[in-house]
Amino acid sequence: MSLAEEAVREGFETIGAAGGDGTINEVVNGMVRANGLGRSRLGVLPWGSVNVFAKELGIPSRFEEAWKLVLHGAERLVDLGWMELGEDKVRRCFVLLAGAGLDGRAVELVNWETKKRFGDLAYVLAGWQALGEKLSRIEVRAAGREVCGQLALVGNGRFYGGKHVFFPSAKLDDGVLDLVVVEDIRRARILKYGWAVLTDGVADMKGVHSLRASEFEMRADNRVPVEMEGDAVGVLPARGWVEERVLRVLVQAE
Repeated sequence: MSLAEEAVREGFETIGAAGGDGTINEVVNGMVRANGLGRSRLGVLPWGSVNVFAKELGIPSRFEEAWKLVLHGAERLVDLGWMELGEDKVRRCFVLLAGAGLDGRAVELVNWETKKRFGDLAYVLAGWQALGEKLSRIEVRAAGREVCGQLALVGNGRFYGGKHVFFPSAKLDDGVLDLVVVEDIRRARILKYGWAVLTDGVADMKGVHSLRASEFEMRADNRVPVEMEGDAVGVLPARGWVEERVLRVLVQAE
């Protein structure tokens, strides 16, 4: 984060993020801290284990091709999601995804060595471990509705965990965030969950609520961790909103 902030302050017009979605999150937050969204643009070199943001934007995984976009790509304006977290109301933005409950707890449990060795499988293993714990209920308020669940996801794009469609109506530049709230998650239903993920059918499952809103709130009676782009960032309560078309990203010309 500090390197991106420093680069903006030194006048660099293009800030490269070489890594995965967590690295992109750190770089963008650094750009924001330096008031650099209007002054600098983001170039993405997808070197992470999953690279969901790159997949969403159609950025190639090969370094040579991605580097060409950093040098000569066209600019695209995309939305930024924001959350104000915890009793201290710490603010942080996200480019693609935030999650609370099972998702946030799994990220907390991910071991760095396991992630380095197994890539995105590390999150699957951590998720299985989190399912063995008692998960708190999360209250989500958005679009005039209130729903509860053990997992709450907020998406700025369609994909989650790769190219799995969790938010079928989402667009990166529509000024709206898409939320998926799962009421009850149990190990006994893991095969059903897995099949729904593989067939892009999570949003259609019984006990799954889908909402679209420009603002939302999340609360819980007990400690509930929150993740953004695969990194632990805080705990509930949280207030979230979207900032429309403020991040300049280099992509393929249409």
